[in-house]
This record gives sequence, C-alpha cells and structure tokens, in this order.
Amino acid sequence: MSDLFASLAQQPDDLSYEHYRELIDTLNRYARAYYVLDNPIVPDVEYDRLYRELEAIELYSEFKDADSPTRRVGDAINTSFAPVAHKVPLMSLGDIFDDGELVDFNKRMLEATGSEVEYCAEPKLDGLAISLIYEKGVLVKAATRGDGTTGEDITANAKTIKAIPLTLHVMKDDMAHMIDASFAAQSIPDYLDVRGEVFMPRDGFKKWNEEAKAKGQKVFANPRNAAAGSLRQQDSRITALRPLTFNAYYIGQCDFENDSDHLPDSQYGRLQFLKSLGLPVNEHIKVVKGISGLRSFYESLGALRPSLNYDIDGTVLKVNDIATQEELGFTAKAPRWAIAYKFPPEEAMTKLLNVDFQVGRTGKITPVARLQPVYVGGTTISNCTLHNEEELKRLDIKVGDTVIVRRAGDVIPQISGVVKEKRDGSEQEVVFPKVCPECGSALEREDGEVAYRCTGGLVCPKQQCQAIEHYVERAAMDIDGLGERIVEAMVSSQMIHNIADLYSLSEETLSKLIIDTTNEKEEEGKVRLLGKVVAKKIIANIDKSRQRPLNRFIYALGIRDVGATTAKILAANFKTIDELMQASFEKLTSINNIGGVAATHIIDFFKEEHNRTVIERLLTEAKLELQACEQVSEMSEDTKPFLGKTFVLTGTLSTLKRDQAKELLEGLGAKVSGSVSKKTYAVVAGTEAGSKLTKAQELGIQVYSEAEFIELLGQYNITLS
Repeated sequence: MSDLFASLAQQPDDLSYEHYRELIDTLNRYARAYYVLDNPIVPDVEYDRLYRELEAIELYSEFKDADSPTRRVGDAINTSFAPVAHKVPLMSLGDIFDDGELVDFNKRMLEATGSEVEYCAEPKLDGLAISLIYEKGVLVKAATRGDGTTGEDITANAKTIKAIPLTLHVMKDDMAHMIDASFAAQSIPDYLDVRGEVFMPRDGFKKWNEEAKAKGQKVFANPRNAAAGSLRQQDSRITALRPLTFNAYYIGQCDFENDSDHLPDSQYGRLQFLKSLGLPVNEHIKVVKGISGLRSFYESLGALRPSLNYDIDGTVLKVNDIATQEELGFTAKAPRWAIAYKFPPEEAMTKLLNVDFQVGRTGKITPVARLQPVYVGGTTISNCTLHNEEELKRLDIKVGDTVIVRRAGDVIPQISGVVKEKRDGSEQEVVFPKVCPECGSALEREDGEVAYRCTGGLVCPKQQCQAIEHYVERAAMDIDGLGERIVEAMVSSQMIHNIADLYSLSEETLSKLIIDTTNEKEEEGKVRLLGKVVAKKIIANIDKSRQRPLNRFIYALGIRDVGATTAKILAANFKTIDELMQASFEKLTSINNIGGVAATHIIDFFKEEHNRTVIERLLTEAKLELQACEQVSEMSEDTKPFLGKTFVLTGTLSTLKRDQAKELLEGLGAKVSGSVSKKTYAVVAGTEAGSKLTKAQELGIQVYSEAEFIELLGQYNITLS
C-alpha cells in the first residue's frame, strides 16, 4: 500500500485470505475488462472502493500476492498491438473521495514544504491515457498506458486525431497573447514525451451512437468506452471516422539540443509551454493556493460539470512547483505530490425486473439483480450483485420494485435502497433458493459465513465450467485458447466433465465442437464449429501444460483459500502432490502462513474421492510431469542472499515477465523499486532501457543484462520453466 493512504486506511472487517483473493480476482477481472477489452463492467468508483479495501487488507495483514493490482498501474497490454516500453513510467494517481481526505492530503503537502502550498488544479478527464513521443518536433510514436511500463503502439491511430499535432511549432509573437508568454517555448525540444488523455466529446458520442444505431452497428455504452475502442482499432481509417480529441496534462521527459534551453519550473508553466508548441491543454486548469483554493476549484468544477461537452469524474490536484514534486517523489505506482479528488457518486431510479442466482467456482451462491437498463454516471447499468441473502433481507427488496441504483464513487453499481412508496401490490417476494439452481444439490453455510454454497462440487455443471476455467488460466496451468465460451460448450456437450478430460481430447473431436453464436451476427440456424486450426492450437497448448511447476498445479486445483502464494508455500514443503494429499492438519498448520481454515479446506478437498480420482488420472493417464517450485522458498529470511538490497527493473525483458522477475528477486530477499538512487544495489536492464539505465551507469551501480540476470538466478538454483 502506498504511503499516501497509510494514514487514511481503516482496518477492514474481513481480513481472511479468501476475501483477499476474491478482491484480487475481482479487481483483475475488472481491470482486464477496462484496460484490455475496452468494456468496463463496473463503474470507476466501485473499483476504487474495492481497490482501497485491498490496500487496507495488505496494510493490516501479511498478504502480498504477486498478482495483486496494487503492484500494477493498469493491466496487461493488448497483444494485437506492438509493445512500447515507456522510458518514464506512465503512472496512475491515488484517489480521495471526501473533504477529510482532501484536508489530509493538503496537510501532508504542507508538512513536506513548510509553507502554504500552491497547486495546479485540473479537470480529471474520463478517457484513455496515452504518451506522445516527438523527436525534433515530429510525432514518431504514440502508446497507451498499458501496465505503466509497457504500452501498446497506437501511432497510426493517434495520427488521425486532429487535436494531436503531427509536428510542433513555436508559437509566433502575434499569438503569444493566448498564453502567459513567460512560459512560451523558445525552441523545439530535441525529444519530448507528452502525456495526455484521448476522449470523445459528448456531442460527438451522441451523434456517433445515433448514426450507428440507424445503421444497425455497435452502440457504445459511454464516451470513455467509445474513445478506448476507437483508439484500439486495427484499421486506422476507422479511428479517423470517430470524433476523438486530446488534452495534454504532463511532460514525461523533455530534452533540448541546446543546453541553455529549459522547461518552466511549475506544472502550470509546463502546460503553457506545451500549449505554445501547439498541443491542446484544458481550458479550466487553474493555479490555486492551500485548502481553500482546492475546495473552491472542486466545488466550481463540480457545478460546471453538467454543462461541459465531455465527461469528467473529478479533479486532479498537483503541487505546482516542480522542485517540490521531485523532492516528494513517487510511490511504486503514483506520485506523492498529486491526487485525484473524485466527485460524489451518482444515483438513478429504475425497475428491478428479476433476481437470478449465480453459482461461483467454489459453489458460492450470489443473487444478481436484473434491472431495466439505466444510465448512471456515464455507464448503462442492467444488472448488479445483491451479494447474499442477508443483503436481500436488509434491502427488503421485491421483484418489480423501483430501486435506487448508485455508482459508489463512480464505481460498481449498487442498489442502495428501495422506493417503497412506489409499490402498487404487484411486486413479488425474492425467495432465496434451498438447493443449487444449477444442479439441485443441497446448499450449506459454514459457521461465521454469510454465503451459501452448493455442495455438488464437480457434479455441478457451473462449478465444472469455472473449475476448468481456473485450471487453464495463465497463473495456473497456462493453457491458452480455452476461454469461457469454449469451456462452457465443451461441458454442456459433455465432451469433458472435469480437468482430466482435457488431456484425452483429440484434434478431430475438438474441431467439431459446436460454438454458441447467440451474441454474434451469425445467420439464424447456422452452426459454427470450432474448426481444425483452432483445435490444433488448443491441443498443442494442452500438451505443453503437461510440464508445469508443482506450485502451479496446486493452485490450478482450485482449493479454497489456496491462492498462488499459498500454493508456492505448499510446494516448498511438500515435494510431490502425493505428499500434500497425505498431509495431516497438524503438519499443515505447522507451516508458516498456513492457518487452520486453509488447512481444513486442503484436507477436505483431498478427502473427496472424485477429486483424488481426477488427480490420479492427471498423473497416470495425462502423464503430468510436475516440476520443482518456481520460487526459492527453502531459505530462511536470514539466509536470503539479497536481503535488504534494492533492485530496479527497466526496459523490456524477453524471457522473463517483469512480474515474474520481481517475484523471483523478492523470493531471494530483495526489494524491487521503481526508481534508481544511490541506495540501489543493482539494475536489471532489458531492451530499450532508458533513463534508469543511464542514471545507474552515472552512479556506478551494477547493471545486469537479462541473460546475466538469468545466470545470476541459476547460482541460487532457480531455473525457469
């Protein structure tokens, strides 16, 4: 958790590892939908709420899983585009939601500077963050944020946006009145990395959707989604048709050929500098002082919000003085000198059409509200979770009710209340099921839990599907190509019943799998088969998965309370899956970080005869070869070779993924930092390493190439799978 919010976090009610993993899985799914698929499934505010709950759990517990979104800026890049390594990380911002948090932020800045702070206050545009690279004034590269260190090359598409200049020009004297002339550029930078937001104006969005609807084409849910989808088109001619625009808000890096040239020493001045070069800057940016200035800007912009021709979801508040920014520095993912102050949640009324009951991978039964679609806070909402039976009782909700839908902090849709005055007697009670809605098995609720779970296990078709989907995911057995729709088709057709059946599939059988085309523009009655080409790729990926580290296999089994980190701990203490299957409660709980609840779930899982049968088939029929744990874990804290030493990763790694390299270093006791300083022990530099590598060389810090780093890992018996 960033130190920015350490003083704000309240200890969560639920500090269980299961809840922690649910938060991570949920947030990563939301992030993928948002960043990669351009199809956000929850409002921004709900994501923020869950994210901060996750931060708080990590603060008040020892949980620090490698796939936690707190360790990331965005999500994985879209592989449809070439990757672009950011020389300077394209970071996100921390969020605050009320005046108390605003006061705390200003207090920290005041304590850091010793005097009343001057801020550059800006609207928080709701679009897609990008980086524009200009060399000698010519636009040569445009990239999305991606994961903060590596983005997607969208140069061709960015060049179609009329607001983005293809070449920079120094503003002439007769136009100097348009800015504060003291900040105007005197020459074109040799290298300039401009950060900004691509967005779609409201009028353009409305017109586009009207025309698309008339033509029977795809209609976008909101302007942000429209902007992201437009910017990621494979055909730039399509992007050119979309009404996109751009505002610059930050300079990532700027180099001048003439050493006498330099940037203004304030955030506001630098934005005026960009404006003088022909880059558009938001008209509502303003310099304010102290807490009163921050409040005034927030309130005035909030009042102005409905009349703007573009969506904003808050204000961005930055310390104006650049020297102070540099002194305050950054956390792992966000600047300490800036914050996003979000607007309050938005609410709307709509009808509750029905309540469905969904079955999760672990059998958890979740009621889901089906709503008459309603536009709330920039997103069309048609369903939202009702969490559990207790929530149904708390709301006293009935089918047919008029309900209040709330976007909490501009995030996940929630039903915050029922307008009982609008009841007319036609409403129907919502009855929580007594048996599983998918398989008819009994439901049970463990002591201390609010959730009911299906007891059907792998007999339940819904659990079957989700168990298989979990098994094939990247962090587990990494079987690419088996998405949700294909897995559901295989289970519903009874082609497979469990994970072991995957390894008995043939190309011929799989190629004839009928794929559901409900959501596609297929001819009515037309049958779509998976096909031989796709089937061949999937079978090849299944074959590759026969050799995986033991920890991945343990995680892939989907045992409750056994996430990726717990799986590694188990793999370090039990050399084979048979040893783990025979482990006693006492043996399990004697291991650090394995508690009684997790131990019980592990034992219960292996007690089930059908689970043991599936595992036996995987080992004998599928001939899985389970390798040693990926991460060194037998070392005590005192004997780890890099204990207390700081490493920095920079550039693009071709063999290792950055998260994997970080995890391996942390397993050897190292701390992985995002910036180079005199305290840095070593830097691992991939291709296209930029300023971090340069600084390391200037400071005389040890630099490892990727090959040298892999060789270094080998000295500690770490081999890559």
